[in-house]
Amino acid sequence: MSLGLALLAGVALDMVLGEPRRWHPLVAFGRLANRLEAQFNGHGRGWRSHGVSAWCLAVLPLTFLIWLLVQLPLLGGMLEILALYAALGLRSLHEHALPVLDALRRGDLEAARRGVGMVVSRDTRELDENGVARAATESVLENGSDAVFAALFWFAVAGAPGVVLYRLSNTLDAMWGYRTPRFERFGWAAARIDDGLNYLPARLTALTYALLGQTRRALGCWRRQAPQWDSPNAGPVMAAGAGALGVELGGAAIYHGEVHQRPSLGEGVPASAESIAGALSLLRRGVLLWLVLVLLGGWLHA
Repeated sequence: MSLGLALLAGVALDMVLGEPRRWHPLVAFGRLANRLEAQFNGHGRGWRSHGVSAWCLAVLPLTFLIWLLVQLPLLGGMLEILALYAALGLRSLHEHALPVLDALRRGDLEAARRGVGMVVSRDTRELDENGVARAATESVLENGSDAVFAALFWFAVAGAPGVVLYRLSNTLDAMWGYRTPRFERFGWAAARIDDGLNYLPARLTALTYALLGQTRRALGCWRRQAPQWDSPNAGPVMAAGAGALGVELGGAAIYHGEVHQRPSLGEGVPASAESIAGALSLLRRGVLLWLVLVLLGGWLHA
């Protein structure tokens, strides 16, 4: 099966079926990761070398197993598509963002706060409408890179083994990659590996957002604002995305009871329900652009 058709099939499965409600492979992987963390980082005493060992034990055997399985005739092609489907989060992002968008449009601030609280780590209990819209828009833009475009990128580069390695690594970063006393040393490897795997996809995502929105403003925001952001990959993605939408994001946010003064992102109007809608539209059009380019490239090569 050609790369373009496999990408198209994986995206179609995700949009039709969404995340598996039962027996999600990442749930089982999360349990494995928790056991490894307890073994290698008991009481937060693990060092960087322990984190490297745990990462290798969690990711490499499963990646190698997928590589073996996709060599099988007939079954291998189906496994390629299923691996991509399991790694994608395009429909999931819509399922989490749309209730927030609908609640804001209805004027139901409490429902909007609850909805956005399910997808961001900041304290959402006291957010006003603008704060809820900022949080949701940022989540769509950033997770669009992590859960959609990076998965498509690594599938295009290395097939099912590539997308599995990326998705498992990204999951470990979400579980272990915190700068807390427990994970400062142990989670270092998971965070750095995920940064490396996301470096190119994040910049391609930022470029995609820029091309499909207010291009000049997006590129300017990317150049000026991304270096100020803590994350080397989230900065370009969110700065370019905010600029493409012509909206103001970033700014103060409360995490674990402490106010964090984050740099500004983008420029233009304050965030609103329409910013969330715009971010979702940017994401969908970006995926369509990538699929068209891959299919066109395959046709020209043939």
